[in-house]
Amino acid sequence: MRSNSREAILAVARKAAQAHGYNGLNFRDIADEVGIKAASIHYYFPSKADLGAAVAQRYWEDTAAKLDSLSAETSNPIRSLQQYPDIFRKALERDNRICLCNFMAAEYDDLPEAVKKEVQTFADVNVAWLSQMLSAASVVKSGESEPRARAIFAAVAGAQLMARSRADISLFDSVIDTYRVAGLLPAIEQTIG
Repeated sequence: MRSNSREAILAVARKAAQAHGYNGLNFRDIADEVGIKAASIHYYFPSKADLGAAVAQRYWEDTAAKLDSLSAETSNPIRSLQQYPDIFRKALERDNRICLCNFMAAEYDDLPEAVKKEVQTFADVNVAWLSQMLSAASVVKSGESEPRARAIFAAVAGAQLMARSRADISLFDSVIDTYRVAGLLPAIEQTIG
């Protein structure tokens, strides 16, 4: 039962953080939705910083698993790169949410150190995976994969933010298509076998 309560708290906190950022982590609101007393949250997460760090850590761990799954589904790294924006699109499909760690990154100056560390890890995980896929696909010259990976990560996160600000998922799709035409992301026609 204890692990179920902890998981329920994390799930509700994730939803709140994707809608309102770190400042949206309100113990009373989370407790009400989970169906427990607010003081019970302190048993699992002594402070808001502990909860925020745990939510951000779980978020990047889940994202890392999705990225691993994405690259395992196909032996074609170009196809994996083409599907990468879908991870961010899925958040928009869920009540116009955005990436939790990118939302928190916008609040960076106000975040506790433990949360900052997890937010940075999220970016690092994405950039490392993108860099690995770019190298495997021979899309860039040696030594250029990490800068290109950072550009892709920032661009996709920016497209998500623009789409959320207009509550228009088609805007996200349009911007991603533009990135493909401009060559930042591999075009669909580049898929090999």
